[in-house]
Amino acid sequence: MSAPLPLRNIAIIAHVDHGKTTLVDQLFRQSGTFRENQRVEERAMDSNDLEKERGITILAKCTSVEWNGTRINIVDTPGHADFGGEVERILSMVDGVILLVDSSEGAMPQTKFVTGKALALGLRPIVVVNKIDRPDERIQEVLDEVFDLFVSLDATDEQCDFPVLYASGRNGYANTDPDMREGTLTPLFETIVNHVPAPAADVDGDFKFLVTLLDRDNFLGRILTGKVQSGTVKVNSPIHALDAEGKVIETGRASKLLAFRGLERVPVDEARAGDIISIAGLTEATVANTICDPAVTEPLHAQPIDPPTLSMRFAVNDSPMAGREGTKVTSRMIRDRLEREAESNVAIRVTESADKDSFEVAGRGELQLGVLIETMRREGFELGISRPRVLFRQDDSGNRTEPYETVVIDVDDEHSGTVIDKMALRKAEMTDMRPSGGGKTRITFSAPSRGLIGYHGEFLSDTRGTGIMNRLFEKYGPYKGVIEGRQNGVLISNCAGEAVGYALNSLEDRGVLFVRPQDKIYEGMIIGENAKPDDLEVNPMKSKQLTNFRSTGKDDAIRLTPPRIMTLEQAIAYIDDDEMVEVTPKSIRLRKAMLDPHERKKASRNKEFA
Repeated sequence: MSAPLPLRNIAIIAHVDHGKTTLVDQLFRQSGTFRENQRVEERAMDSNDLEKERGITILAKCTSVEWNGTRINIVDTPGHADFGGEVERILSMVDGVILLVDSSEGAMPQTKFVTGKALALGLRPIVVVNKIDRPDERIQEVLDEVFDLFVSLDATDEQCDFPVLYASGRNGYANTDPDMREGTLTPLFETIVNHVPAPAADVDGDFKFLVTLLDRDNFLGRILTGKVQSGTVKVNSPIHALDAEGKVIETGRASKLLAFRGLERVPVDEARAGDIISIAGLTEATVANTICDPAVTEPLHAQPIDPPTLSMRFAVNDSPMAGREGTKVTSRMIRDRLEREAESNVAIRVTESADKDSFEVAGRGELQLGVLIETMRREGFELGISRPRVLFRQDDSGNRTEPYETVVIDVDDEHSGTVIDKMALRKAEMTDMRPSGGGKTRITFSAPSRGLIGYHGEFLSDTRGTGIMNRLFEKYGPYKGVIEGRQNGVLISNCAGEAVGYALNSLEDRGVLFVRPQDKIYEGMIIGENAKPDDLEVNPMKSKQLTNFRSTGKDDAIRLTPPRIMTLEQAIAYIDDDEMVEVTPKSIRLRKAMLDPHERKKASRNKEFA
């Protein structure tokens, strides 16, 4: 049997949209992983449909390339703070990181988050200033920002002495010279091999493997991915799984071993210490468990995961349209799906309600939970979703505390006043404000997460779509008191059937509509936004009275303003505490939690007297 290749295990970490996945594409091409004439999609690592649509990485993925006799295992990690649970686990199985920063945007909130995790683990980053071909690049200032970031995160002298490369991932070159605008990624490959240490692994010890990622295969069942910390494992070797306390969860055999070769997972007969592999054969082991030789009784240490800060209620769809558009509608199906998600996604926590008809799902943020809902919707589920709410805690003195986020906003100078006013209404405190060049200002706030729910759409309207907002969990701090919610009431249908153009035309004076003529509606469904603060019950099915008198025709032509059609995230952010979003594979509808108007009035009176 031939000797195994020397190994390097690295993760690529960066803020969202700084070019991680595009750089990995070029590493594939220049290492010979793809043939010259092979047709490969752009951003090949973003294989999930939602990732392709949104242009973001949601799931961490492993791959490997071979360069000059060295196997480099690469992990492409999510760049959004809501998927930070993925990043934390990944970093525990690599020996080095490539920190990618945009030559114009510089060190952003997520850069700080992932870099802090990497430095705390003792990893020594390679800094790559990407997109140096941008016309608004400011390479030297960005490098200074990165160094300041390292110092603020208590990096050691060794970590602060990082190698720097200047690259364009899209054009496939990297160099130590910031003025170079051509070439290949050879300098990056050389830096990885020379700077990242080989895995410190005990090949002769007992087999130990820490589960970092979990997914499923229709034929192989559970597939557990991670790094072999010590020893060797062969196909059909006896193994058992230990939890964090050292308790045996299950015993079995390694029925299949899979290694990463380019974009493929290929079967191998054996894996040695330092390898990143996948194991099939166990049915209960999960993330953070230790898979090991039956003789081993001490589990490996798993990284603690930052706690969820936001929760939503996922309920069985009980609207009059339930079961018409989806195939998975029962609470048992919803429970099984959510439990599967919580198993593989450690940043999510699921609690069943006492009535067994709804589930409290806690996660890192609106995007993470929105992606879960969208995924379930595409799988055929029907759900009722509540307004997101933050998870409060109590400090040692018994005082209520709530999650805060660091919010970094880049806006055109003309919009900065509006943004500061709106953030002040949401109890945010400005911590920094500076010009960022090109007529833009960068403003940093410390804001309670509660005040940011539903603000993003309003922010884009206020900044004419030009503003960029980045958020990152900061701390649990003092409760900030009541924060004003939505200023407008809603238009509620008082009947069921199909919306009529004539009725909608007369309702346009009342506010903004969410439905079109012929849309199916039901009593208690929200069909628009009222121009005033109160909710208003309306009849969207009212027809024109027919008479014997001939019309001149001038008032027959109805010209409706196009309705406001909301995306899933916009709908979840829009609703109030007494409202829900009905999500089906075909539709997203807004509704009152209580459809009956008498029940709503009774609940409103009880709330006033409470």
